Amino acid sequence: MPVKESSLEIKKVLLFLNETGIDVIEKELDNTFLPGLSLGPDCIYIDYNKLLYPGDILHEAGHLAVTTSAERKLVETKEIAPDWPTQGEEIGAILWSFAASNYLKLPLDFVFHPDGYKDSSDWYISNFNDKNYIGLPFLEWIGLCFSEERALKEGKEAFPIMQKWLRD
Repeated sequence: MPVKESSLEIKKVLLFLNETGIDVIEKELDNTFLPGLSLGPDCIYIDYNKLLYPGDILHEAGHLAVTTSAERKLVETKEIAPDWPTQGEEIGAILWSFAASNYLKLPLDFVFHPDGYKDSSDWYISNFNDKNYIGLPFLEWIGLCFSEERALKEGKEAFPIMQKWLRD
């Protein structure tokens, strides 16, 4: 059953994405990997009539967020690397979407719903609740956040607090 674009959670997500600089464009979509969602150059396309899991919006935003600004412009073109997103970027997008859920005070099963993540949603939720942040070295390496150790050295807040939401 399609979701309502006017739901409180979706409004929160859309406002957040607008503030981070990720454009969301409503568009009729055909068959897509995630129902009702597709990525474009610097944007996410949403077909609210086909969207089944609004938390998937944050996961797709995570793909854009962990991609270099130059590559974000190439999404949906033939110029983007054929292996995009890499496995590292996939893990980064998953952890980024956790940080976004945390920031927006959304329940983890909003993003990590039972019908996603190849039946590993509970595993991700369990690991993240235990502060086992799979992908943290990648997010730190691309300049989005700090691990506990580095945050202490820098006098900043540690993940899941983000220093910025988009990779340069």
